[in-house]
Amino acid sequence: MRVLLINMPWSPIDLPSLALGILKRSVNEKTPGANAEVLHGNLDYYDWLTGRPEFADFTARDYGYYALASYFLGCGDWVFSSALYDDPEWRVPEFTESMTRLLDEKRLAVTLELHRTAGEFVQELAERVVAAKPDVVGLTSTFQQNTAALALAKHVKRLAPEIVTVLGGANCDSEQGAAVHRNFPFVDYVVRGEGEVALPQLLNGIRDGSDLSGIAGLCRREGERSVANPMSTAPLPPAAILAPDYSGYLDRLAASRARTMVEPKLVVEGARGCWWGEKHHCTFCGLNGSFMQFRSKSPDAFFDEIVGMAREHRVLDIYIVDNILDMGYVTTLLPRLVETGYDLRMHVEIKANMRRDQLQLLADAGLVFVQPGIESLNTRVLGLMDKGVSGCQNVRMLRDGASAGLTISWNYLHGFPEERDSDYDPVIAQLPVLEHLNPPSDQSARIAIERFSPYFNRPELGFAELRADKPYWLTYDLPGEELYDLAYIFAAPPRGVGKATAKRLNEALRAWMDAYPTSRLVQHDLGDRVVLLNRRRLFDWTRLVVDDPLEVAAFRLLAQPRSAAALVRKLTERLPGADAGAAVPALLERWCELGVLFTDGGQYVHVVASAVNDEMLRLGFMRNVVSGTVDAPAPAPA
Repeated sequence: MRVLLINMPWSPIDLPSLALGILKRSVNEKTPGANAEVLHGNLDYYDWLTGRPEFADFTARDYGYYALASYFLGCGDWVFSSALYDDPEWRVPEFTESMTRLLDEKRLAVTLELHRTAGEFVQELAERVVAAKPDVVGLTSTFQQNTAALALAKHVKRLAPEIVTVLGGANCDSEQGAAVHRNFPFVDYVVRGEGEVALPQLLNGIRDGSDLSGIAGLCRREGERSVANPMSTAPLPPAAILAPDYSGYLDRLAASRARTMVEPKLVVEGARGCWWGEKHHCTFCGLNGSFMQFRSKSPDAFFDEIVGMAREHRVLDIYIVDNILDMGYVTTLLPRLVETGYDLRMHVEIKANMRRDQLQLLADAGLVFVQPGIESLNTRVLGLMDKGVSGCQNVRMLRDGASAGLTISWNYLHGFPEERDSDYDPVIAQLPVLEHLNPPSDQSARIAIERFSPYFNRPELGFAELRADKPYWLTYDLPGEELYDLAYIFAAPPRGVGKATAKRLNEALRAWMDAYPTSRLVQHDLGDRVVLLNRRRLFDWTRLVVDDPLEVAAFRLLAQPRSAAALVRKLTERLPGADAGAAVPALLERWCELGVLFTDGGQYVHVVASAVNDEMLRLGFMRNVVSGTVDAPAPAPA
């Protein structure tokens, strides 16, 4: 049995498909007589586009826009709707009217041309697929792959009805997969949930002609009727999660026009589910789909997978897809990665309350790109999200991440029921204090309602009137109730702060993003004093020496978020003879005016990142300040 697994656009071109890598290994190891190969349809599409005169200027960055950046606009899926419905003009007027205010003129024109020509690519690819004579074609669908995958399945089935078509992936979880199977009869089977067990079972059943009703999550047909087997009630144990087989990907990339445009990265998986979500499911998050239960591979197994893959493929850039880092890895996996001496550059998602020493270990182990799920800098709004952190803890994460040399990727969200303008006003006023730290990846966005999130499952939380988001209506020719089951993103009446507050927030975030490349605030702790060096646009001092014993102690204590009362207590314990109660209020006020502190929810935390001498010298500050030979503090601005 020949199985052809196809990774369609808009899967990123700098990454192999983790899902298909796992399925390739699973089929080849668990299905006697079967041979699975992966066809990189995403790279085929990039080469097809850039070989045409009308797309001569189409870049990898443009591809990335449709792969990820435009996800909530649905541009990538709409492009291939023309191929799905065999109509190059499919809903062009509706799309154009909807997107005129959201896309610039050039982007809109490119999107319309991609849409007009998508059917040609799909037809050519389908002919290639059929010529290869597979018995089974398997397609994965995540993010904006759905219409491209469906379109190819339709064209393949039209050319060769005997080829079995199977669809799976995150877009096929639970009700979504059942809706796909009901509405698109050219898809023979849909695998819902974790596929590394179900797909080999399906292939064995097809080969043997055996009953398929016991395969958990499978959607199949009895005559003309779509039947959905019950979903599995237990997630796959971690020992059963296979390492992916990426053989062939790097060779295909090397032959692609994209080879000089992107740096390839490997994709690995250490865990599934979310240990925080098991206790406190963040109200807006639907990423874990049907299974929240956290399970992780053994540290030894995950170490062998990372190091083995880096050695095999000679690639050091690695993307860890886990929704949250297993904290047990901090003391088991990470020290071993440090010992390898490999110059790994890995991306990982973490919780925002990790300590400075833990962040430094991440950096030392090569996990230098982190996504801590910050989302807000206000404690009350974070409470509405059920995030389990405070605004000051999130600022501490930004500061300590900078000190450890990490690149922090994060988003600022708004639009939560019961949030108030007063939750945002003090944060907006203080954002210039933070301009030396990693800004959010983009301006603040009103939250989208995701399937599987508490906001979706519990209308009493504030979103009772849900319907499939507008891009689904522009893309599919389906009634509303079917779109509801197919969709992952839902539209709802706006909640929380209004446009005026959102506009002020975004103006302040844009100023932060613009100022970040030239802004610095660093410290050098000399034991008996701490030297602060500053270059931020709204604070005109360049050097501040903290040398009063009480102030030095206070500064060090404010490395952690503390209330004024807690700070007084700690200072009194450390300096019994000092009148901390009298000194602290004025000190906090002065440091807030100088932009040394961030305050929220009654807590204060200092925002000064640590820096080595070389960095301070690079910034042009005086050598004697850095080396510690300054005998007197610089006068503070009035």
